[in-house]
Order: sequence, then structure tokens, then C-alpha cells
Amino acid sequence: MLEEIRIRGLGVIDDAVLDLAPGLTVVSGETGAGKTMIVQGLGLLTGGRADYALVSPLAGRAFVEARLVVPADSGLAKRVRELDGDVDEDVIIMGRTLSAEGRSRAQLAGRSVPASVLAEITENVIAVHGQSEAQRLRRPATQRDALDRFAGAAVAEPLARYGQVYARLAKVRARLADITGRSRERAQEAELLRLGLADVERVAPWPGEDVALDTELRRLEHSETLLRVARSAHGALVSDPAAGEEVPAAAELVGSARRVVAGDAALDPALEELAGRLAELSSLLTDVAADLASYAAGVESDPERLAQVQERKAALTALARAHGTDVDGVLRWADTAGRRLLELDADGDQTGALAAERDELTAELAGLAERISAARSAAAERFGTAVAAELAGLAMPRARVEAAVGHRDDPNGLPVGGRTLAYGPSGIDDVELRLVPHPGAPARPVEKGASGGELSRVMLAIEVVLAAADAGATMVFDEVDAGVGGRAAVEIGRRLARLARTHQVICITHLPQVAAFADRHLVVRKADDGSVTRSGVLALDGPGRVRELSRMLAGQEESPLARGHAEELLAAAAADKAALTRP
Repeated sequence: MLEEIRIRGLGVIDDAVLDLAPGLTVVSGETGAGKTMIVQGLGLLTGGRADYALVSPLAGRAFVEARLVVPADSGLAKRVRELDGDVDEDVIIMGRTLSAEGRSRAQLAGRSVPASVLAEITENVIAVHGQSEAQRLRRPATQRDALDRFAGAAVAEPLARYGQVYARLAKVRARLADITGRSRERAQEAELLRLGLADVERVAPWPGEDVALDTELRRLEHSETLLRVARSAHGALVSDPAAGEEVPAAAELVGSARRVVAGDAALDPALEELAGRLAELSSLLTDVAADLASYAAGVESDPERLAQVQERKAALTALARAHGTDVDGVLRWADTAGRRLLELDADGDQTGALAAERDELTAELAGLAERISAARSAAAERFGTAVAAELAGLAMPRARVEAAVGHRDDPNGLPVGGRTLAYGPSGIDDVELRLVPHPGAPARPVEKGASGGELSRVMLAIEVVLAAADAGATMVFDEVDAGVGGRAAVEIGRRLARLARTHQVICITHLPQVAAFADRHLVVRKADDGSVTRSGVLALDGPGRVRELSRMLAGQEESPLARGHAEELLAAAAADKAALTRP
């Protein structure tokens, strides 16, 4: 239930707090005192469209906040926690801020959220019925849901299974459509993969082969240069007496220097250290010379091998160019392509199994849809009769509501009873509530055939009929009593009181007959400057209620006649409410 609503800067409301309670809360006040702004504020809290013209020019921004009390283990509290919101002592804080510049922000349990999240959270816990906003009853889905709630388990049980089968069938159909609808593309893809894999298999590269071939190819192409360089370097390090070389080479010169220094190294530690370094250098030069000789011996000019390497390199280059990468990239592609080809081949094997599952699910769905439709049709007449009985006491004594259950043919639909019908997540039925305002009048859809006040009363009648099936929600009614008075007004109050046994009901009213049934009566009064402040929203006690009802009756709070009438209304309403509580 809503525990508190705070509104700032919205219309004429400067800063007001409404303390709410279980049961029926009535809000009254002079015309223009801002009662409707309360409904506007609740509309914002339930994710309604922002009307920035309502922002007070003096405030520059409007703010609406509410405290919603929910059980800590409820699905709603769990959903808020999933959104990283805080549920403190079973209380959820919701807020909506509008700026004069046309910006809107929504908050839920300490987190900024889109307004659509507020709509999701409050969809099944707060229902605002008024003439100033799009009402739920205008939506076909709401009309169908109302009939389903009235039908009870006869619809709810098969509908739950229907939803599961519907979801699975949609997935199976989508998978089949993907496989069969793209069969040509998939076949082409598989063929291209096979050709590409055949090329890779034919060339049979190994990881890093292109890099290794590049190194070998350079050695083969420049063998003479490499041999000359190695021999020249070897000769510079070590002289070859057999070749008639008389000039000492580097190794000999370093060796001579080592021997000269080593002869007197014992005379000075520094000289001894230099002798050791010359010995290391001499050894290193000898090793390098030996390696150069070995390298030169291994360099060969092999035209046949050169041709083989060039041919192999050309094959690898062509393969890599075809894939826009190097040899390692080609191997990675081949691994991915092999797995994809297995998937494509497996898809063909799945088609038969998927088609069989589709047919089985379609048959089950058709049976469930037919069962749901029969239950709805059976409940439709009883539903219309029950709503008409409530309307009789709501200044619509000759009105009748029909719940029409219809179907639409669709060649791609569900085969039911010899027809192929359009279907959706809620079945094959189009449910439309139609209003017959008086005998002889044509039945018209309620969203077209009812005025704003009539639509509110139709909604009230439906909610009273469905009250037992939807206990715990908060219902807000604005101008549900528009255009009525006298006995009809009393009946509206009585029905609101009956609804308040299982719901929290908030009603904006100008009728004393309705206000008399309140469990909590709030009055909104403007200050001298025309604004509504905290002190302008009062919870009335017994004498205060008498004065307010007197004002609503005669415009005179202290009129003895009006006060007497007010007291009579309160006494009669108290008796009616007491009768409602008796078994």
C-alpha cells in the first residue's frame, strides 16, 4: 500500500504531504485547490507521460515522491533488489522529477531508472483511474485480463501452460526458419568452406613455415656472397700459411700481445688482470674463427633446392593471400571453418527433429487455446451480468456491458476447430468489452462508447466484481462520481467501501455521499496566495469531517441544517460499512 505521497512544485501545490492509510481514503477540497494534481502526481509515479506545463513557474521543477509498503519476500521487492535498489524495512521509495526545461528523472529505491521501470514496478500494485490520463480499460489487453481474472483457474491454469508452449514453439519455428529459409545461403557457405579447406589440405602448411622458408630462401639466393664473407672474415682472424699469407691475422697478433704481457704479469696485479683479459680475447677469436670456418663449409650453392623452396614459397604466398593473412592465420581460419562446417552439416540433420517437435507443439498449443477460449466464452456472459449489476447502482441503471470473445482468421495461424486462427501469447481470442448504455442502443467498445465519467464507473464496477481476485492493490479514482448525485452517489460510496475491504482505495471526490464512506478523509485547502502547502493538507477528525461534509453539501460549514445532514450521512455510511464487515 501507499503510505505517503509528497508533492512539490506541481501545479498549485507548493509542498504538500499526504499521509495515507489502508481502506478508503477520500480527498476533497474547493475547486482549484489542487486535488487533481494528486492524481497527476500518482500518474507520474506510475511511469505516466510527463506534462511539463504542470511545473510551477516559481519552483522551476516539480517533484513527486511516494513510500510504497510491500512484503519483504514479495516478487515486487525481489524485482527492486534485482535492479540494485534498497528495500528498507519493507518500504520502497519512488520519485519523479520534472524540470521547466523539459527534463524528467525517475528514481526507484535510491537508484535512477527510466520512467518505464516505474511503470513496470507499479503496473500490478497501483491503478490510476481518471479522465485526465489514458486509462487501462482502454487497452484491449486490460479488457482480456479482466475477463481472465473473472474466469479464475479455468483460464489461469491452461493459460500458464499455453505460455510455456508458445515460447518454445516460437524458438523452434525461428530455428527451422533459419535453417530452411537460408538453406541456399547455408549450402553456398558450406561449399565455400569445403573449397577453402581443400586448398589448405592440399598445401598442408605447418605453423611458422613461411618464416622458416624466408630464411632458407635468402641463404640459397645469396650463397656465394655468404661464402665470400665468411672466408674473408676467417682470413682476417686466422692467417693461412698454406695460402702464402705472411701478414699476421688478428688471432696471432692478440696471441703475441698475451704472451708479452703474461711474461711479466707477476710484477703488477693490474698487468696480471690485463693478461687474463687478453687470454679471454684470444680464446674468443679462436672460437669465432672456427665457427666461421664451419659456417663457410656449410654454405652450398644448390640450384635444385632453391627451385624447390621458391615453388613452396609461392604456394604458401598464394594460400595466405587468398585469406588475407599469413600462414598461421590460414591455420586458425581452417580450425574455425572446420567447426562451422560441422555445424552446417548438423543443421540438416536437425530439420526433421525440429519439424516433428513443431508439429507436436502446434497440436498441444491448439488444444490449450481451444480450452482457454471455451473458458473465456463461458465466463463472458456471467462477467457482463455481474458488471451490469454493479452499474445499476452507479447512475447507469439501464446500462449493460458485454464481453465479446472473437477470433480472426490468419493463413499462418493456429489450426483450431477447422479454422486457422490468429494467435498470440495470450491465446486466439480478441476480447472486447462493449457498452450498451440503454436498451435498443448499439453495443460499442467501451473506449469509444463511454464518456470519461462513465468509463470510470465501468472500471469501478469491474474492480468491485474482481476485488476478491486482486486483493492488495492500490486503486486511485478521480471523478468516478462525475455527473451523479443523490442515491447514485451513495451507491458509488458503498461500492468504494466494499472495494476498500481488499484494496487500498484513494478517491478524489466532490460528493459528500462518497466522502462519508471514507476510512480517512483528507481535505486540500489553498493558502491566501493560491498555493497549497503542508499545512493545507489536513487529515480530518470527527468534527472536522462534519464541517467538511457540511461545506460540500451546502457551502456552509456551520449551517445547522447542513451539519445535521452531514451527521446523518456519516451515520448511514458507518452502518453500511459495518454491514460489509459482517459475515
